[in-house]
Amino acid sequence: MLDIKWIRENPQALVEALVKRQWSAEKAQSTVEEVIAKDEARRAHLGGLQERQERRNAASKEIGNAMRSGNMAKAEELKGEVTAIKEWLSGAEAMERELDKALEDALAVLPNIPLPDVPVGADEHDNVEVRKVGEVRPHSNWTREHFEIGETLGMMDFERAAKLSGSRFTVLKGQLARLERALGQFMLDLHTTEHGYTEVIPPLLVRDDVLYGTGQLPKFAEDLFFTPHGESRLGLIPTSEVPLTNLVREEILAQDKLPLRFTALTPCFRSEAGSAGRDTRGMLRQHQFYKVELVSITDADSSRDEHERMTQCAETVLKKLDLPFRTVALCTGDMGFGAQKTYDIEVWLPGQKAYREISSCSVCGDFQGRRMNARYRPTEGKGTAFVHTLNGSGVAVGRALIAVMENYQQADGSITVPEVLRPYMGGLEKIEVR
Repeated sequence: MLDIKWIRENPQALVEALVKRQWSAEKAQSTVEEVIAKDEARRAHLGGLQERQERRNAASKEIGNAMRSGNMAKAEELKGEVTAIKEWLSGAEAMERELDKALEDALAVLPNIPLPDVPVGADEHDNVEVRKVGEVRPHSNWTREHFEIGETLGMMDFERAAKLSGSRFTVLKGQLARLERALGQFMLDLHTTEHGYTEVIPPLLVRDDVLYGTGQLPKFAEDLFFTPHGESRLGLIPTSEVPLTNLVREEILAQDKLPLRFTALTPCFRSEAGSAGRDTRGMLRQHQFYKVELVSITDADSSRDEHERMTQCAETVLKKLDLPFRTVALCTGDMGFGAQKTYDIEVWLPGQKAYREISSCSVCGDFQGRRMNARYRPTEGKGTAFVHTLNGSGVAVGRALIAVMENYQQADGSITVPEVLRPYMGGLEKIEVR
């Protein structure tokens, strides 16, 4: 969430930021004006509320003075005034809640402000390649996509998954199931032992205010799955960024304890609203998938450096797996709602002859910190400041499985197990039909 004080003082800067995010100039201008108008209405009401409260307190004292001086007529007049003020205040406090909510709702759908070095563009075609790592292996006439490899091995079953749950689900069996598990365990071990992240097993079902804290609600409700819970509901996490980031919600941290770094391997659940017709074959775009998430909580001064560090941690996974990849800086039109800046890491898939996203690492500034009311107390100085948050895939396990299958496939249909994964596979060197 953006700071309303900053918006009041920099309305044109917000308009320009929204235009960079591909809003029309008219929509951006009218939206900013509407937000400021809601804030002005709230502030004016609060001013009137304070004046009436002060007058009520003063009149109450005057009643006592009038009674002590024997001026009962004056006392009765003042009592009538106090009664009228109390009646007004009763309605005014309800109005205050309505005005607070109206402003909060208007702020809740405003995206984050892109950092100055984010490339300006309309969509993924305007993203900027930062670096390319690894050698793309020559394409052979026997090169297949992952679903062809998996079905031929008899270890990837989409038909039975559809019988169980419908489209965009997969059943993995045997050595492919173990390979996916090995990938997740390898990533967790790497991030905890070499990169200093603390492993967490978080809840997979969370409350609405937790989803609000990281920006999934209210804007992206249609992308979520919900289940009834008592008189309310719980949402299945679309990523463990949600519970990991919210570990610090409504807390005040000591600056010298930052950064906090968390990682988790969890299933993730997404409705994939709006993705009809995209990646319908295979397991690239699923309703349920596993992902290793990286989350950092920092102070304001170190979040940019932490973003570079987090991206390197995610890249290390692909380097150790010896998978070709490239890292791109997302442009303003392709960047996520809560991000100030995002790097996407795209792994090479020889079956598709294309680079596809396998990790997205974002720095969010204090955007989520405000929504969660998560703050830190500076080592020097007074007061508190909102924490800065970062999140990234470290990496998507299912997509890593796809990348390993396609990059390590052999002409006979088998898959060579990457050396770094063999200890997690009981020493197995090759996956093949048995």
